[in-house]
Amino acid sequence: MMDLLTGPWQFGFMERALVGGILVGTICAVIGTYVVLRGLAFIGDALAHAAFPGVVIAYMLQANIYLGAAIFTVATALGIGFVSRRARTSYDTSIGILFAGAFALGILLMSTIHGYTVDLFSFLFGNILGISTADLVVAGALAAIVLLAVAFCYKELLLLCFDPIVAEAMGYPVQALNYLLL
Repeated sequence: MMDLLTGPWQFGFMERALVGGILVGTICAVIGTYVVLRGLAFIGDALAHAAFPGVVIAYMLQANIYLGAAIFTVATALGIGFVSRRARTSYDTSIGILFAGAFALGILLMSTIHGYTVDLFSFLFGNILGISTADLVVAGALAAIVLLAVAFCYKELLLLCFDPIVAEAMGYPVQALNYLLL
């Protein structure tokens, strides 16, 4: 009976999957609190799907797919903040517009690739059992950066989530904090 429970842990891919899941779960728990308090619950799904055009563009340019996804995701997050502030719309509206537009761009670009054999859609869903040691190093570094940023800006982010007007009146850089959170 114990072999049934301990057997899978003899494989390296299971250990890497566990560590990767713990890292991502920790980051999501810490950031997720602020995201929910700010009413940005849709942003996780939106940014995950907004990475798709970056994947496709990187594939077309034969560049690093992860870098393409990261660049496009950060650009979309900053775009959400810009559109929301500039057009004076809610974050949900900005998220919906950019999410749909980015994903549609990815589909459009993918349809122009003739005879592709790579399953680019697999980048949307991932495979936790396929995490490499290099992926763990990147995830660990990002987790450290996120946790340090949240620890450094804890009270500012908390005040921003509950009362952005008071945060601005107290002299906190509200727009910069909004972009940091995005």
